[in-house]
Amino acid sequence: MSDEDATIGQALADVATISLLHERTARENATVNEQLQRALNSRVFIEQAKGVIAERNGINMGQAFQRLREHARSRQEPMHTSAAGVISSRVMI
Repeated sequence: MSDEDATIGQALADVATISLLHERTARENATVNEQLQRALNSRVFIEQAKGVIAERNGINMGQAFQRLREHARSRQEPMHTSAAGVISSRVMI
């Protein structure tokens, strides 16, 4: 193999390596973005449910959060699941 062929081969290997690293980074970023979006959506449900609970019971938001958390824990379910039930009026807290 000539020096020129070796240089071209190394350049192609470098480009392939950079492409693989870029693809991995993009995939990891997409995963993080999906996780953050799920967390944000969950938080929105929880905040809406707190408002519903507070309004229904004439209590403050802290007390509403406490009731929502206790409800979720007593049923061993994620808070956003309990919150969705409150918002849809399937769950009365």
